[in-house]
Amino acid sequence: MSHKPSTEPAPRAFVVPCKVLDPGAPWRWLRAGWRDVCRAPALTLLFGGVIVLVSAGISWLAYSLGRFALLATLLSGFVFVAPLICVGLYCVSRGLERGRTPLLRDSFVLARRVLGQAGVFALGQGVIILLWSRAGMMVSAFFPFDGSDPSAFWEFLALGSAVGAVFATLTFAVTAFSLPMIADRDVDMVTAAVSSVHAVMRNKRVMLVWGLLLVALTAVGFATALLGLGLLMPWLAYASWHAYRETLDASSWPVLEEAGPA
Repeated sequence: MSHKPSTEPAPRAFVVPCKVLDPGAPWRWLRAGWRDVCRAPALTLLFGGVIVLVSAGISWLAYSLGRFALLATLLSGFVFVAPLICVGLYCVSRGLERGRTPLLRDSFVLARRVLGQAGVFALGQGVIILLWSRAGMMVSAFFPFDGSDPSAFWEFLALGSAVGAVFATLTFAVTAFSLPMIADRDVDMVTAAVSSVHAVMRNKRVMLVWGLLLVALTAVGFATALLGLGLLMPWLAYASWHAYRETLDASSWPVLEEAGPA
């Protein structure tokens, strides 16, 4: 009796395979990202201008209203907008990698196609921000300090920094590779997030350097009255795309095309 070959696709692993990175990887990503900046200056400046305007608007509202709770709400709102901006920037690097001239239209089409997964991503980040805020409030409530006691202040600062570091590390691990992946492959956000955490955990030292570079360059952007963000944020987004492409092997997942079905 003959058996017909199965036409069902082979099952895929829940976690995307990742590469073990060498110490020079973060610098390669920055160089590759800078090449994309130079190859697509118009789109880089366009997206950068949007980032500066959104950042300035949030900062102005927060300063005018002067309430921390409102600032957290506004930042949470930005978290829901930022993923779509990032997807648009990833589309630029994606097009250049494929030898095409990146177009703004392609970024809009791709952002619309991943809107659902980007929404899940943003919702998860919003939850982390709220938990982070609540954790800070609990530290203040359970460990109050007297401003006249310097030692108590430093203890409070150390505890608050430790709690913040936990949430910052979780956020970084989840976001390092997940958003570029959903902009490249037809994959759900849970798989992308778990794969990102797995890749970060397997490359702790390299990713620590990468995280510190991201923080340092972002701080430079804020130190320039937000204007530097117009160049630094697109550059870092392009670099993050190349980081994803070098680290994760997502070849088992279908490629997500910019154009939808005819």
